[in-house]
Amino acid sequence: MSQLFRQVALLSCRTPITLSQRFRGKINIQRPRAPHYERAKVIAVAQSLPTLEEPKKQITCFQRRQREADVENPYVAVIAREVRNWLEHSRLIGFYHLNSIKQDDLFEVRVKLHKQNMHLKSYGKQIVHKAVEGTRFEAILPLFESKNCIVFSTEQRVGQLLRITRRVPQMILLAGIVDERLLSRNEFMAYAQLPGLQAAQGELVQILNMAASNVVRQLETHQKNFVNVLDVYAKGEPETTKPAKEANEIEKA
Repeated sequence: MSQLFRQVALLSCRTPITLSQRFRGKINIQRPRAPHYERAKVIAVAQSLPTLEEPKKQITCFQRRQREADVENPYVAVIAREVRNWLEHSRLIGFYHLNSIKQDDLFEVRVKLHKQNMHLKSYGKQIVHKAVEGTRFEAILPLFESKNCIVFSTEQRVGQLLRITRRVPQMILLAGIVDERLLSRNEFMAYAQLPGLQAAQGELVQILNMAASNVVRQLETHQKNFVNVLDVYAKGEPETTKPAKEANEIEKA
């Protein structure tokens, strides 16, 4: 029975095929069709209007952007003063090239540095150029050709800084300033291997004491030898003859 219903044409469903066509026939490019009356009136009115000439440009877009860049921005001046203040009052400054890094990871690094009394900052080339122009820090300008960051600290914790940033491969050390002296990457890392100030002072004191005791010992050597010789002559017989006399007495016995 089911096969009978399947064979009936009235129960079959077929999807129609639709084909959209804009024009009834092909478009004649050489003899186009005349526009509608309303459209023809709009075209005629538009053609009858006078054409306005385009105003001549006095300056190009590049020159306009250059003029806008030359205008002094008060906010840039404020940030430049802040950068100069950091440079003037920091005993330790580290310059790092900053690769692509997540903000969460960067925040963790900033927190770790802040616990060690270090501050992670990032400034643009224009701000740094305005801050160091005409100062003794002008030599750091070539370090700001790409995206980078700066670490400021009022204490000379070079080793601590390297231990924190070594775990962040996105931060690449470029150079550093320690006690107003610009150091390269290798010099900066070699400075971290040096002992502390108190340890160096202790070594210096030890060396000076050793030198002083050496001089005193050398000065007293001749006096002690002279006293020993006088003591031997005062006793009447040299010490070297005592063992010989004792041997002769043993032989006679």
